[in-house]
Order: sequence, then structure tokens, then C-alpha cells
Amino acid sequence: MFTVICVSLYGQAADDTGIIAKGATPKLLSDAFSFTEGPAADAQGNVYFTDQPNDRIYKWAIDGKLSLWREKTGRANGLYFDRKGHLLACSDADNEMWLFDADGNHRVLIADFDGKKLNGPNDLWIAPNGGIYFTDPLYARNYWTRDPNPQQDGQHVYYRAPNGQLTRVADDLQQPNGIIGTPDGKRLYVADIRAGKTYSYDICKDGTLANKTLFAPSGSDGMTIDSKGNVYLTGKGVTVFNKKGEKIAHIPIDAQWTANVCFGGKDRKTLFITASKCLYSLKMNVKGVK
Repeated sequence: MFTVICVSLYGQAADDTGIIAKGATPKLLSDAFSFTEGPAADAQGNVYFTDQPNDRIYKWAIDGKLSLWREKTGRANGLYFDRKGHLLACSDADNEMWLFDADGNHRVLIADFDGKKLNGPNDLWIAPNGGIYFTDPLYARNYWTRDPNPQQDGQHVYYRAPNGQLTRVADDLQQPNGIIGTPDGKRLYVADIRAGKTYSYDICKDGTLANKTLFAPSGSDGMTIDSKGNVYLTGKGVTVFNKKGEKIAHIPIDAQWTANVCFGGKDRKTLFITASKCLYSLKMNVKGVK
């Protein structure tokens, strides 16, 4: 059974730009979980998210109903939908990337790099061409049965090209975590959560990255972007930066940690926020991007 409630709480967000709907405050949709992560919206605006410790993926439908979508998800963390409607999951039980079809059946999409286990794919973004960028930090899990020592030589960012070729595209970060790209496929944002910084990169035609630039003086767990190019970072609430890297809003969340965020709903003008044991929503004036 789920406890599903809907009440306004905490304080008014600091927003001088009007990106948040007038008078809106974060609403608690449910607090029935152990630790929520990885929200992702499908083509209709339904939002899927993980309860990582309990190895489950839930669905918050556009009609406001919560349901359990899938169990035994490989300890799914970050999620993202591709253009074919498949749900991709960073499943770190065996340090893999999984692909779920509409019926919830899965196959392993990425199992290793150069024949060695990944640290544990954490968050991902799918480019317009179908290429997949994902972060691979090391968070040793108590459910691992393998050697917890890393097989890779560091914590990096990877790119899986549409032809299936996997390459390492960023190898100078301390602990990459949140990741999101622009809808035109030209720029990628990556948060180095240990360094407390977020960087932007130009995406080259071959999928490699160039022109690493400091974007924001803070790291992030999960990330999203809206139709105006504003980037949403998480951790202590949600902090919003415009495309110039200027802080324009902060959304306080009454939870110990805000893990991730995405836009959903029929019009994609609702911000969904996974935070510790909870799922929140916030009405916005801006839209997310498909």
C-alpha cells in the first residue's frame, strides 16, 4: 500500500525570474519510500522514479495515481526514456545499464568497459542522435557480491554511440554524478559532486567532448533542464542556474537530501523532485524538454 497525500509545505521558493508558478510551493505527493531517485518522464508525461534501496521503479501517472511499475530492477538509480519509449536504467547491482521495454522486460545494454566492470553507472542522458552519456562514480554498495575495489582506473564519463561503441569522454573529474544535455545535442552539463562544481562541454560530431568550462560553483546529484535553457541542480533543495551560469532561483525542499529532478505532466510544466523518502511536485511557468 502507498501513502499518497498532497499538501503544501516548507517555504516559498526564492525566484525573481517567474519560472515558478505564482504562489506555488512544493507539494508532497508520497513519503512511502526508502530513498527516491532517477525521475524520468515518458512521452505522455507520466513520471517514473526509483526507490533504490528497495529495488523498485514506481510510476506517477498524469491522472495523479501512483503504482509500482517494476521490481527487481538491478538496483536502478538514474532513469531516462529514449525516443522509442524504452526506459534506460543505471542498474548498479552488477554495475550495468539496463533497457526496459514497455512491458517491463529488460536486457543488459552495457555490461563493462574494455572487459572490466564499471564502478556503477549512476545518471544518464540520451542525445538526439540516440547516443547515451552516463556518469560512472564509485559508491560501494553493501549488496555487492563482487570485489568492491574498482576495476576502472577512476571515476569517469562515458558515451555509447548509436552503433554500440562505448568510449570514455571525460577522465579528469573526481566524482561525476548528475548529467544533462541541451535538446539540440550541442552541449553537455556534468556535475562533479565531490569537487562541488558543475561543468559544461561542447559535444563534437563524433560524440566526444570539448571546451570544458566551469558552469556553476556547486555540484549536483541529479539534474534537468527547461525549455529556456535553465539548468536545475540538486542536493540541498533545487538550485536553478540560467544558461550563463547565473543563479536565478532556489527551491527549498523539506528533506535531508534532494537527489534528482525532472519535468513531467501533460504539459511538462510540473517539476517532479525525488528527495530522501519522498516524491514532490511543483507547478512551473516554464516547460521541460522532451
